[in-house]
Amino acid sequence: MLELKPMIHKFKMKDTYYCLDVNSGIIHVIDELTDKVLDIYDGTNKEEVHATLDHVEGPEALRDLLADIDELIKNEMLFAPMSEDFKLVVDEKPIVKALCLNIAHDCNLACKYCFASQGDYGGVKRELMPFDVAKRSVDWLIETSGPRQHLEIDFFGGEPLMNWDVVKQTIEYVEEQAKIHNKIFKMTMTTNGLLLDQEKIDYLNDHHLSMVLSLDGRKDVHNAMRPSAGGKDTFDVISKNLVNAVNQRGDMEYYVRGTFTHNNLDFVDDVLTMSDLGFHHLSMEPVVGDDNEYALREEDLPRIYEEYEKLADLYLERQKAGWGEKFNFFHFRMDLYRGPCMAKRLRGCGAGHEYMAIVPNGDIYPCHQFVGKEDYILGNIYTGLVNEEIPRLFRHTHVFSKQDCADCWAKFFCSGGCHSNNITYGGGLDKPFEMGCALQKKRIECAIMIQSELEEAGLDGGVDAPWDQPEVFKAQKENLCV
Repeated sequence: MLELKPMIHKFKMKDTYYCLDVNSGIIHVIDELTDKVLDIYDGTNKEEVHATLDHVEGPEALRDLLADIDELIKNEMLFAPMSEDFKLVVDEKPIVKALCLNIAHDCNLACKYCFASQGDYGGVKRELMPFDVAKRSVDWLIETSGPRQHLEIDFFGGEPLMNWDVVKQTIEYVEEQAKIHNKIFKMTMTTNGLLLDQEKIDYLNDHHLSMVLSLDGRKDVHNAMRPSAGGKDTFDVISKNLVNAVNQRGDMEYYVRGTFTHNNLDFVDDVLTMSDLGFHHLSMEPVVGDDNEYALREEDLPRIYEEYEKLADLYLERQKAGWGEKFNFFHFRMDLYRGPCMAKRLRGCGAGHEYMAIVPNGDIYPCHQFVGKEDYILGNIYTGLVNEEIPRLFRHTHVFSKQDCADCWAKFFCSGGCHSNNITYGGGLDKPFEMGCALQKKRIECAIMIQSELEEAGLDGGVDAPWDQPEVFKAQKENLCV
């Protein structure tokens, strides 16, 4: 086990200085002097601070500020130790709680960046999942979930609506078995929307499925990257279908999810397009890949950072103007204070031990990102798990088992990143994908800035503060906000 050191992260955005205490999750808004002092001070080296800054700031001001910092350290609000609870989480054996049902290994789109190779997952046979396989998958999840009551199933593809009859049969079977076994299922449909007609909208709403809907923003951007399998433009049909679906969602959960690439680094315009269409819950994800004309490159990072800050300013402007849930950008709505449970902070999505993917022939994979990679087949829903080594390895791969993650201030927000991306693009399970890390860190900083400004404006930004101290976000009036 790596050493678990107290850690802070400081950054400046919009002329304001911020300090995140990594282990406690507490955010301080600080002034420039405090920022300078925390470049030096670690709780033990006052003499070094005075030797470096006395001639600039004066010894008395520094003594007062260091006393304030020491009080925060004493109260574990700065340089806080890591909670010992992590040891219990690392040693526990999770149980399967979620399945991704690859209900259709086929697709009616030919998206250029598709990790699933337009549905066949790099040469896997194009086929639809029979109901018998879907039914057995539901039974297997119930059997392996033990006493856990809350379970999840995501209908995925390819394009799951191409196997609509089996989707309906499976939903109804899930509802039947949930009553028998006292389980509560959350079901989600991930769809490109091309086949999303009124009959399907009504059915999905009647059965309370969450929906993830794919659209890449502006018409020309979407059509360039998401043509039909026959090469035709799809924006007009898909956007019309998605608008129709979302207008009937009520308060049921959905996200409209886009992807930005090297070719649309001005992706704020794509977010605005989706908002103008009437979509409230939005996500714009960076493309993952390399060695192609649309892949993100290291030289793109300054431009992407600028765009995230532009989007953060837009988000703030709209929240302060009373948009609320009418403009909800997924990556800026982090619960910065409590966040997910300790297990999720350490291990992320739980791929390979809490979450698994089932393909049409019943084979089990750690997640949909591994489908088609034979070395990662864990077993089959008719024979059970055969490969116990990969689940064990994934379970014991967490932010404290990887040196790069253990030393990173963002580890409790990204949980070490995606296993598949790390293996494919980072160089190994324990080697984070650097592009993904860089973008995640920037999004977190934007979320911190947004939350602090919303708190300052008396708005909650959709998350709750961890303690009743609104003055935490008023450091402009103090040397150090406490």
